[in-house]
Amino acid sequence: MRTIIKNKILILCCLIGFVAFGQKNESYRKTTENEYTIRGSVYEKESGSPYKNVEILVNGGKYTRTSFDGTFSVKAKIGDELIISHDDFETIYYTIKTSERITIEVVEEKQSSRNKRAVGDYKRFNEMIDSADVYLKKDAEKSIRFIGDALNVNVNIRQSAVAHELLGDIYMHWKQFDLAISAFKISLQNTETASAKLKLARAYYNNDQYKISLSAYNQIVEETLSNYEKTIWFEGKGDVHVKLKDFSKAIKSYEEGLKEAKKHLIAPKVTDLNSKIAQVFSDQGQISKAKLYFNNSLNLAEKENRKRAVEEQVKVAEFNNANADYESEIVLRKQAIEGIKNIERDSVITNESAITSQKQNYKIGNALILQNKNEDAILYLEKSRKEAGEKEDLVVEKDATRKLSEALIKKGDTEEGLAMIENYESIVDELYAKKEQEISQAARFSRNIAEQQNRITSLESDRALTKSKYDLTQEKNKSQQLIIYSLIGGLVLLLITGFLMFKYIKQQRLANNLLALKSLRSQMNPHFIFNALNSVNTFIATNDERTANKYLSDFSQLMRAVLENSEEDFIPLKKEIELLNLYIQLEHFRFQDKFDYVIDVDKTIDVDEFQIPPMLLQPYIENAVWHGLRYKTEKGQLTISIQPQTKDEISITIADNGIGRTRSKALKTEHQKKQNSKGMDNIKKRVAILNEMYKDKVDVTIEDFQNLEDVGTKVVVTLKKD
Repeated sequence: MRTIIKNKILILCCLIGFVAFGQKNESYRKTTENEYTIRGSVYEKESGSPYKNVEILVNGGKYTRTSFDGTFSVKAKIGDELIISHDDFETIYYTIKTSERITIEVVEEKQSSRNKRAVGDYKRFNEMIDSADVYLKKDAEKSIRFIGDALNVNVNIRQSAVAHELLGDIYMHWKQFDLAISAFKISLQNTETASAKLKLARAYYNNDQYKISLSAYNQIVEETLSNYEKTIWFEGKGDVHVKLKDFSKAIKSYEEGLKEAKKHLIAPKVTDLNSKIAQVFSDQGQISKAKLYFNNSLNLAEKENRKRAVEEQVKVAEFNNANADYESEIVLRKQAIEGIKNIERDSVITNESAITSQKQNYKIGNALILQNKNEDAILYLEKSRKEAGEKEDLVVEKDATRKLSEALIKKGDTEEGLAMIENYESIVDELYAKKEQEISQAARFSRNIAEQQNRITSLESDRALTKSKYDLTQEKNKSQQLIIYSLIGGLVLLLITGFLMFKYIKQQRLANNLLALKSLRSQMNPHFIFNALNSVNTFIATNDERTANKYLSDFSQLMRAVLENSEEDFIPLKKEIELLNLYIQLEHFRFQDKFDYVIDVDKTIDVDEFQIPPMLLQPYIENAVWHGLRYKTEKGQLTISIQPQTKDEISITIADNGIGRTRSKALKTEHQKKQNSKGMDNIKKRVAILNEMYKDKVDVTIEDFQNLEDVGTKVVVTLKKD
């Protein structure tokens, strides 16, 4: 009996503690949701000289001091009163009316040794920095231009650090992580701050340099960080450990961050860290622990704001989907859709966001299909398709149309399902055109960013050269050796600038190659889809509906695998072999009376060690079937042989005993010649770009296979190991 009473008391205490924390959490949220970072400056009115070490106290309890150039920043709300005090002037009381920068002018100055630098330069610098901050998320070019204007003022070391840290923030937002790394490094070279160190470590993380990122985090001294920065520090280390697959250290870091966040009532981070711990447990397959932390994050997110609550609902829904808990997934996504409606009354949710209603309806339709509830799934997929069309979200509209066609065909509405496939083809074409436009815009954006960065680099170089000339003028009476050293220093500076420019150009060239590869892959996929759908059309035309359905089911499985790999430059050879086997089965399914096939992989080859561009071999196999074996009078043979050449090199031979290239060319129509030429040109371009990027990793040769009437064709692809 006593044991039962003790247990009840313990449970009651836990509930009271949880409620108390929730109340504190809610209280913190209410007190911080309207806070701004107030920036300001304190100057002597007559001379314009800045005041350093001025005490700035907010009536809410926060406290700071001005730096040597008279600037300060502090968290406060509209209506708060600032108490500004110093030994050299009477205490000033200032009420905050807006979130814009404030300037405090002091009437009397008693220190005669104060720096007499003109206040105009300080004000102009601050105006440019504030303008850059305003346009940070709106217009990258304009924001960077303001940074350049700020650096064009006669700035000191600390101001240069501030400007470059903000420049790094701009590049981070616009996903130019390599440039962000350079900017944060320059900021730290001028003045070391905890915030810039944390941002540099995060920039390395975002640039996929995980080991360097971890090293940067470990070099930060914990004692130098504020309470919030400590939480960010632990969270950042946890994120890196996750990428490095060191899950035990990741959980430990997240738990340390969660401890700090709870201790100092940093509510948003309490939610985030619960969610991240849950995700790590999920990745490890510890589902019960993951559910516990996800329940925490869901409850905490609801106490923050509507958008955060919806984001967490979607994240937990993905977790439920991965664990085949489709009922719970659907419930959460329906709740998310209601939340999204409320959010959209006050703000716009972009199509790139994960919390759009069209995405949630599409995911609900998927979950219902996995439960074999096709009737219900069709309703949600149609709703997703309609919303995506209204919001011009071509990606979701494409996926919803494809999935809807599958559901309709499974239901038995084959005619309507095939009509959806035609809609899918038109959407794919439209999406392809849009992607080409986006590639062009991205290239133009990169050029404009480069121009602005070159301007900043030039300003820094000019400043360094100007300083060098000034030093030479002041030290003209020194020895000739010092003059020579100064000239050498200038030369080294120019060489470094040239090296940085060379490195940047090399990065731009790599980026252009990646865009070209993406464009070529985008051109190949619609061509492949169109040919496969022609096969379906043939079965339907011959009233072979069952065969068409079987072929379409296998084709959808292949397409899913192809689309999963469409963004990759290289995939494991093992996965490519699986795709090829699935593709050849489809072709053999249609032309089984025309050819047999065999895929021979030498047992000594470890197919997991070799990487190959996705869909590189498929066009050659397609040509062998459609333009060689299909026209044979007797049954042909297609052979794919993978043999070792050296320790780090293998050959992949695609051989057929078809009619050969010469006879096949004579049988083609003008349209077929044009299409085939375009397909082969795309492959040649892909191979050329990949060899330029990865040092001649792939080689392709094409020749006749045999000295008979049906000479056939042999394609040999040589592949090198990384």
